[in-house]
Amino acid sequence: MSLWFIKLKTGVDLGLINILRVVIYRLSIKTGLNSAFRLKSEILDGPFFKKCSVQPKNIPGNTSWQTTGVMFGHFNFPLSDTPPNWFVNHISGNEFPLPYREWWQIADFDESAGDIKLIWELSRMDWVVALAQRARNGDNESLEKLNIWLVNWSSENKPYKGPNWKCGQEASIRVLNLACASLILEQHKNTNKSLKMLLKVHLRRIAATISYGIAQDNNHGTSEAAALFIGGSWLSSQGSKEGAKWEKCGRNWLENRAKKLIAADGCFSQYSTNYHRLMLDTFSFVEIWRRELDLHKFSVNFYDKSAKAANWLYQIVSPKNGLAPNLGANDGAQILQLTDSDYCDFRPSVQLATSLFEDKNAFISSELLDSHLNWLGVSIDKLIAPPQCSFNFDGGGFSVIRNHDAMAVLRVPNSCFRPGQSDALHLDFWINGHGIFRDAGSFSYNSFPDLSWYFSGTAGHNTVQFDDRDQMPKLGRFLYGSWLKTKYVSPVSFKNGYSSCSASYRDYQGAEHSRQVNLSDTSLSIYDEVKGFREKAVIRWRLSDSEYNLELIENGVKVKNGLCVIVVTSNTPIVRADIVQGWMSMFYIQKQSVPILEVEISGAGIITTDVRWQQ
Repeated sequence: MSLWFIKLKTGVDLGLINILRVVIYRLSIKTGLNSAFRLKSEILDGPFFKKCSVQPKNIPGNTSWQTTGVMFGHFNFPLSDTPPNWFVNHISGNEFPLPYREWWQIADFDESAGDIKLIWELSRMDWVVALAQRARNGDNESLEKLNIWLVNWSSENKPYKGPNWKCGQEASIRVLNLACASLILEQHKNTNKSLKMLLKVHLRRIAATISYGIAQDNNHGTSEAAALFIGGSWLSSQGSKEGAKWEKCGRNWLENRAKKLIAADGCFSQYSTNYHRLMLDTFSFVEIWRRELDLHKFSVNFYDKSAKAANWLYQIVSPKNGLAPNLGANDGAQILQLTDSDYCDFRPSVQLATSLFEDKNAFISSELLDSHLNWLGVSIDKLIAPPQCSFNFDGGGFSVIRNHDAMAVLRVPNSCFRPGQSDALHLDFWINGHGIFRDAGSFSYNSFPDLSWYFSGTAGHNTVQFDDRDQMPKLGRFLYGSWLKTKYVSPVSFKNGYSSCSASYRDYQGAEHSRQVNLSDTSLSIYDEVKGFREKAVIRWRLSDSEYNLELIENGVKVKNGLCVIVVTSNTPIVRADIVQGWMSMFYIQKQSVPILEVEISGAGIITTDVRWQQ
């Protein structure tokens, strides 16, 4: 299959309307005809929030942003009494070059500037929510600090100039955080003029390029639509005709995104645990805002899709610690950071969404979960949702099987949405909320040297790689061609004490992989049949970060540690079997070395992996 045909077919799969939107956007930027070029605004001055005159909530909140700031949920850096530098990379210490250029003059990927997300992160304004919480609990110094930082940000980030105005989604996340702070301080119905002007500046920027955000068919569109709806209705409620226009536009796109980007089974278009949470939190906050302003409801489809999306995430989150498989891309994005919950704890988001869209609590009440809901004015007195179970997510391409405290998640290659990673038949395996076989994560979108090929490629997953290549050809930084479709997918079943699932695919070069997974309460068996490759097939199991002993046995290898015993055998000769060192990234811009069990064969055959543990 020629490369030009692969690109043509991929273009058709992406959708001609989306491609047209992107082409028009890029031409409008190149020619200077985009409406964003005509946006003008004076530098805004504060104060943006009034003195807090309502009763303290006295609810535990997010205690960060006092002496240290936090980025991507894991990287802490010191804060001084003065506002931070909005253009410095707090990891490398380097400052963004020429930060006062027009936003459209800044390249998407520039090696001299480094990863622009390291600049954007601080300007997403997570600190606005944390400071508003402390102000609501009676800390007047936090309110003063909140206004000082916002005034400084507005002064340094002159409207539509510099890296922090480059992306519509970045502006949208700021709007969501400002709106959340206004709810906390109860100033959303009587808002300072300066804050309303700050909103208008942001909404004009978002509206100017919303078509490009929609064309991505991902979290950009959901975030930008939410910001237009929330910011527009906020201004409209206080007499702004321009706000009413934005509110209508945002509502229409929210309905459209729910219909198009959430599959019938609840899977989100990005096949990503963290982006799924971001979308779900965004929709949750949209509904909270709608109720608070007593706006008319969204469609039945919007609520149905939101409830299905809540269930999708609920089914893979551990009730014990909130951890979930790190599937797909993970850029560290998180909104509604209202408590000191760990970044990897998905329970607050699931609890909020199930409460709003299913009128149930996903998990048993706790101080952490109750605090999260109480800050947003959501009732905590609800029935508990049905227990987690084995589940086929056919529309999105995941099979989840459970047996007591063990869970396996199989990535089924059924790309109804654009695949973000080459991860067909990847398997995540968990016992008691502890990952035994895990996804490598995604590390960084713009690292130097570029490591995206490793983390998003087949080598970064628990699956079989043929002939040292990816399962799909990579056409760009975020784009694969020759999207895979399953040859078959079996329904999840339970028989004779085993939960089971299976699927298979044939790739664009004729290689075939079938995987059968059987899970009991003390064992996991995986059968991988491979054929059609040229020279070799390598199966990888990314192990948890503990010591392993490797022993060669007849037709295979045995690996064990204190958690479990893993035996891999083959009905065809094994060329190589050993433990190598690879990478895993649980957080954005962070990676760690992990052991990987690799078994290589050179001819068609069946590889069997058996895992056993004690209850």
